Amino acid sequence: MADKIRINKYISDSGMCSRRQADKYIETGHVVINGRRATIGDMVSKHDKVMVSGLLVEAKSEEELFLMAFNKPVGIISTTETGVRDSIIDYIGYHERIFPVGRLDKESQGLIFLTNNGDIVNKILRAGNKHEKEYLVTVNKPISDDFIRRMANGVPILGEMTKKCKVAKESVYTFKITLIQGLNRQIRRMCEYFGYEVLKLERVRIMNITLKGLPVGEWRLVTDDELRKIRLAIADSSNEQVAAKPTTKTVNDKTIEKAQPTTKRPIPSRSNARHTSFSDAKPPRRTERTVGDNPKARDLRNKPSSSTSKKSDSARGPKQSRGRK
Repeated sequence: MADKIRINKYISDSGMCSRRQADKYIETGHVVINGRRATIGDMVSKHDKVMVSGLLVEAKSEEELFLMAFNKPVGIISTTETGVRDSIIDYIGYHERIFPVGRLDKESQGLIFLTNNGDIVNKILRAGNKHEKEYLVTVNKPISDDFIRRMANGVPILGEMTKKCKVAKESVYTFKITLIQGLNRQIRRMCEYFGYEVLKLERVRIMNITLKGLPVGEWRLVTDDELRKIRLAIADSSNEQVAAKPTTKTVNDKTIEKAQPTTKRPIPSRSNARHTSFSDAKPPRRTERTVGDNPKARDLRNKPSSSTSKKSDSARGPKQSRGRK
């Protein structure tokens, strides 16, 4: 750790939250440095005593930072908020405070990262850093060449044009798409624009990590070699987050901007101190590739579910009676 770093980075490095969320904690007076209320831009070192809502925060060393790959089932929600049924954190049940890198819709399945490192989160998520995420998508009617071409060239959703991307037809009803941005329900909205309905959406790759060897509902820590490649890929990436662009609408020939709502995280409290202690427990070594065998995942695999692996619908076409996931 450097001699002095910004207070928001110090909190982010502890695994509590992103730098942006740390700034919110500071602005609302929940952060104290050596007994005094912190302000935005304060510099701290490992010798300072930093408290967030009465809880001691300790920045992790480089060796304690880790990245987890999880094959999320349909129905699991990518949130860290407490009291949310079927949350990704409760499902995994990891012994240390972790949070997801971005989101994957409740109706979607596939690869998602979890970590205790706020810097990695910001650098992977920012569209400007151009880190790829690949998806396998099944829709409700035959895919045309025109659909593939127009999807790849950008689609107007949420008041902006999506970035150009790679799109390839896999079968009559299935295509692969590779994105470098992550707008809200982006693929579903893109498909809806052309009159298609998404029946199944699976993220199969993030950067150099794939779902290979990772059953639905289970997780593993990325290996040292995989993490080294990720660190190389994000070495020149910005870790500053850019505010979401406002959506626009037209009323009486006038364009009106409307800011998109942001997701709020609860302020930590003493009542959940056991879950927000950042130094008591250390994660297993990153070199372990053993899949985390979650009892909930075993139950998931032992019964039929929309989130388990099935034969491709493309062989016989999607059932006309299937509703939207």
